[in-house]
Amino acid sequence: MYYDALRTFVTLAEVKNFTKTGELLLMSQPSVSLHIKNLEKEFQTKLFVRSPKLLKITPTGEILYERAKQMITIYEQTRQDILEHHNSIKGELKIGASFTIGEYILPSLLFDLQRDYPELELKVMIGNTEEITESVRLYSVDIGLIEGQTNETDVSVNPFMQDELFIVSSTSHPLASKKEATIADLQDQAWVTREVGSGTREYLNHVIRSNGLKIKSILTISSNQGIKETLINGMGLSLLSRSVIERDIQHGNLSIVKLKNHYFNRTLSYIYSPIMQEKKNVKTFISALNKKWVNNNDGTEV
Repeated sequence: MYYDALRTFVTLAEVKNFTKTGELLLMSQPSVSLHIKNLEKEFQTKLFVRSPKLLKITPTGEILYERAKQMITIYEQTRQDILEHHNSIKGELKIGASFTIGEYILPSLLFDLQRDYPELELKVMIGNTEEITESVRLYSVDIGLIEGQTNETDVSVNPFMQDELFIVSSTSHPLASKKEATIADLQDQAWVTREVGSGTREYLNHVIRSNGLKIKSILTISSNQGIKETLINGMGLSLLSRSVIERDIQHGNLSIVKLKNHYFNRTLSYIYSPIMQEKKNVKTFISALNKKWVNNNDGTEV
């Protein structure tokens, strides 16, 4: 079985350093070299071009890299399935979540899962929609939760909840005191928003384009909390999920700009690679996710 050699190869391809690979995998540098040598002998090809200052993967190495990640995933899934053979939900579940979901929506579900399946080890990675989609594609996580759209054909996309967004500002912003604002009021405003690759940024771009808005300035911050703090200090407008702003509205830290005849809604989805579809821990998570939000489409928590 070449599992250890493949795992060593994948790690080396990613970190591009024999010593660091050995440290990460708790093995000696000669052992790393031996694994690579055995794989090169097995596949009758050079996997890396070595020089004193550079380690570069070869074209055939690139082919093996993509396949090796799949083989490792299949091996680990098989081991997990055998572990779960007696219907016990245990082992590891790696979840990727975009920032809004991971920071404000997912935690209550994690609490339920930990309560119902105490032997299930949950690991959560938070990134923007683009990063989570890539993590699912590369099997870095078992399942992902995203707030934006994806054109990635290698993953299955399934809606689980509707999310309402609001234009928000500081309580002292001129639009905060208006009983009802219009699209015209949004012209020449300063905006604070998430980075490119974020589902929230993608949605704001759509709102700006579809309404022909002229932007005075735009400040990019890759953190929902950072955006809120910036707004509280009096700078600009933002478009944020209800879940992100709910407490701040209740505590009087932020104000919703009530917009006449305009409502902003988007679909939140879970995504996974088809190879993960039958993994018991993934099935358990999807079942809990669907149970948590009624009918998968009205955003109401049970």
